[in-house]
Amino acid sequence: MDLQLSGKRAIVTGGSRGIGKAIAKALLNEGVRVVISGRDGQVAEAAAAELAEATGGDVHALVADTRSDGEVEALIARTVELLGGLDIVINNAARPGAAPHVPGIAGVASDYLLDELNTKLVGYVRVARAAAPHLVANGWGRIINISGLAARQTGTIAGSVRNVAVAALTKGLADELGPQGVNVTVVHPGATRTERTADTITRRAAADGISAADAEQRLYGGSLIGRIVEAEEVAAVVTFLASPKSVAINGDAIAAGGGSARAIHY
Repeated sequence: MDLQLSGKRAIVTGGSRGIGKAIAKALLNEGVRVVISGRDGQVAEAAAAELAEATGGDVHALVADTRSDGEVEALIARTVELLGGLDIVINNAARPGAAPHVPGIAGVASDYLLDELNTKLVGYVRVARAAAPHLVANGWGRIINISGLAARQTGTIAGSVRNVAVAALTKGLADELGPQGVNVTVVHPGATRTERTADTITRRAAADGISAADAEQRLYGGSLIGRIVEAEEVAAVVTFLASPKSVAINGDAIAAGGGSARAIHY
């Protein structure tokens, strides 16, 4: 299928590692010109060089902290300058997961919760706010917010709250921008293999005295596909949503965690 993405211009925040980096690679392979951003300039530059070598695509690295209004505004302005415009926004700059083992409401420090919301929810708002005028001016655009399946289950208060809030943000943006040609969607990855996964598996195997394969199955084998989802598989979903072919999907949430038993979402 031709996704009709060649020549489009995209920014992927949090694009130097993990799911964001996989999304950037998938977009580049479709002929999209891409800016990735991250807080660590050296990591972002190294990721851009690796992506350029792997895909032969046009990719640039910029440094920005999405907790800052000024840095986000400068990020989008510089992206538009480098690419000559902007068509696709992937909001992905956030911690991979809220801290586990929070002991109930008594363990939810106000500063921690506010920082989680500022980083993910308000960070996504900042990026969308700065980018939306460029997409509207095109008469076409895509904003894809990367959230997580903590939006659909309990675990930690911060983890669930921030992801539910991103889903609500997505619908609000879609209602506003959809009539102007900009589709906005949210993707909920579940357990996904990234650079951090191997360390997690190794620690679990050592703690339980089992093999790495058994530890991986215990940690990540609960989905309907019976294994952890690869970052490239999440990226494939996002790349379709970024394309003109996804026009029928707007304001909705797409789960990308391999399927959850018994749960019905409609």
